[in-house]
Amino acid sequence: MTTSGERAPRTRIGAWLARPLTSFHLVVTIAMLLTVLGLVMVLSSSSVESVARDGSAYGKFVSQLIFASVGLVIFYCALIIPVRLLRKWALPAFGMTIVMLVLVLIPGIGTESQGTRGWFVIGPISLQPSELAKIAFAVWGAHLLATRRRENPPLREMLIPLVPAALVVFFLIVLQPDLGTTISLAIILLALLWFAGLPLKIFLSLLVAGTAAAMTLALTAGYRSARVQSFLNPGDDAQGAGYQARQAKYALADGSLFGEGLGQSRAKWSYLPNAHNDFIFAIIGEELGFIGAGAVIGLFALFVYTGLRIARRSADPFLQLLTATATAWITGQAFINIGYVVGVLPVTGLQLPLVSAGGTSTATTLLMFGLVANAARHEPEAVSALHSGQDGRVARLLKLPRPAAYIPPRKRGAAVVRGQENRKIQPARGERAPARAERVGAGNPHSAQGRGHDTARRVPPGRGRRADDNEGRSPMTERGRATRSRDPRPGERGIRR
Repeated sequence: MTTSGERAPRTRIGAWLARPLTSFHLVVTIAMLLTVLGLVMVLSSSSVESVARDGSAYGKFVSQLIFASVGLVIFYCALIIPVRLLRKWALPAFGMTIVMLVLVLIPGIGTESQGTRGWFVIGPISLQPSELAKIAFAVWGAHLLATRRRENPPLREMLIPLVPAALVVFFLIVLQPDLGTTISLAIILLALLWFAGLPLKIFLSLLVAGTAAAMTLALTAGYRSARVQSFLNPGDDAQGAGYQARQAKYALADGSLFGEGLGQSRAKWSYLPNAHNDFIFAIIGEELGFIGAGAVIGLFALFVYTGLRIARRSADPFLQLLTATATAWITGQAFINIGYVVGVLPVTGLQLPLVSAGGTSTATTLLMFGLVANAARHEPEAVSALHSGQDGRVARLLKLPRPAAYIPPRKRGAAVVRGQENRKIQPARGERAPARAERVGAGNPHSAQGRGHDTARRVPPGRGRRADDNEGRSPMTERGRATRSRDPRPGERGIRR
């Protein structure tokens, strides 16, 4: 039996979760905690190599701090941008990112680093267009599928042009080559199709095809093939292809339960390559122990709950798809990174969102967190609370505008009868649908119907259109039913709006 003392915390947590702006506060808190943790761990893990290369321990940290600051500004812009404007610019932004992906492949324009030609470098600033392409594709894909969303949408409308556009981006990113970003984009595409309601059979077929393509790409390049072979046979080349993964496991083992202490890692002394980037989770486990590593996993798990909660509570189909897709993308990338650090997946080069060093990745991830927080403020209960003056201290401090309530578009081809607004009337077999002009007059106050005179032209059954639901009955019976109607006001009987 549970006592009243045990039920009290559950009651308080339930009451807190039931508040209108709980989702918004959770997203903002998770984003800030991960960003601060990332800055601290980048400083700790990169300090030794920065001293050896630049003579200062703050080289990588200062760069990461600058991009994190820019990312926070972008986070705020994403938080206040109107949904209508976001959808309006979705397609032009996606087209611009495709142009950037083409330009970055041209020698002299794009810069090659670590075997990948995927950066624009202008002075001290570097920009990775593939990170921008992922966001633009997610927003445009959500807009496209939300626009075409129906109860049973045709398969062609769900797949075209979404899948061909994704294949174009896949091709351009593979030419760099960048397998990690390709996997991230594949996660976005599959998430969009899954949450849009793609049939399970087709979804599994795409998943199998994508997995086969990823395995083919992994085995075609020498360095990627070496990574796969070292994962399958970790002891064959311990000092070569398997060196980095082995050193990550040693770092995690040294951390034990409580860790060696912040800044006390030994693996960062040139034992673990890319300790500040791809393998920063190993440094977290070494310095903060199992407790710290578990806290990072817990933050991403909490983000999964929050993101899906926002998607479920949203009324706008666009925000539902965008939030669910962003949640799947960010957490999927995080758990792939953690998976290859702990040795359960082959190394792919995906970064740990908001924690690993990487300017463009940090800024774009904060942009996605801002869009998710924006969606949280558009939950119906949150909109009602904000318009009633319950802004909260965070909204007042940031001077956030009040979100607009979602108004669903009017469905086409739906004839609405008084008291039966949600019922669709389909034309009988072999007969055409009622003309639009005959349906519009009922809602016009200057028409005959709007003045209360039931003088609309009635077409008898069998002459090109279907009669009302009383087809086949005599006019006397229909007049009798109209007389016994609960609402006997003239001009509203049998009107189609």
